[in-house]
Amino acid sequence: QVQLVESGGGSVQAGGSLRLSCAASGSIFSINLMNWYRQAPGKQRELVAGINIDGSTNYADSVKGRFTISRDHAKNTVYLQTNSLKPEDTAVYYCYAVVAVRPSTPPNVYWGQGTQVTVSS
Repeated sequence: QVQLVESGGGSVQAGGSLRLSCAASGSIFSINLMNWYRQAPGKQRELVAGINIDGSTNYADSVKGRFTISRDHAKNTVYLQTNSLKPEDTAVYYCYAVVAVRPSTPPNVYWGQGTQVTVSS
């Protein structure tokens, strides 16, 4: 089994920064994709940023230029550096990973438990 554990959330004022981390552990052969999603109260969960095994990245338009996703393959960890935070960035941030536990089996999707980010004006 694979576990994803997020950390780094908290409360900041507008304009501040936070660095979120998500560490994957367990039976891991390869991690093909790691994404960050977020869900604000009363809203649908949305993709914030993603990073593929080859290092290519993608971002939601709302965070481009402010957030940076990166990955440490050796530590099976993905990071989300969030800068110039706005009140509308307030949400629970979730880690998502597509993980192969063995070379001969299809990968599965795993979710973390979420970490709260609150930005005050």
